[in-house]
Amino acid sequence: MGKYGNAAVMAAKLYREGLASSPNNAWELAMIKIFPSSKSSQVKGCPRGAFLGLCESGAISGIPEGTYCRAEKNKGYVLKALGLLRKEPHLSHNAETLWHRVMEGEKKVPNHQMDVVSAIWNAGLIHS
Repeated sequence: MGKYGNAAVMAAKLYREGLASSPNNAWELAMIKIFPSSKSSQVKGCPRGAFLGLCESGAISGIPEGTYCRAEKNKGYVLKALGLLRKEPHLSHNAETLWHRVMEGEKKVPNHQMDVVSAIWNAGLIHS
């Protein structure tokens, strides 16, 4: 699991434990902890959109469905990945393969979205 995956798991736990006021706040707190001296890493949009997209959909246990971001593409990527993971859980251990399956042949460079969804999946934080 990469740093953005670690951040996603940390953010979910911060919110679930009442240590953050919202999923957005939880993400910000996790980013500061994981990337204390890199503002550019803290504000990276794609992993943030992936995490908040999962939150919006109600996919993460303990985080209510709601409106948390405007990252429709990243939300779409992780929700498609979640559908694939439900059918083929082993994909959670290969972000590159998962990304290729999500993209269905479209050439697009990933930006940690699959790290986020795989980490949340592997941590057992997805609603069944």
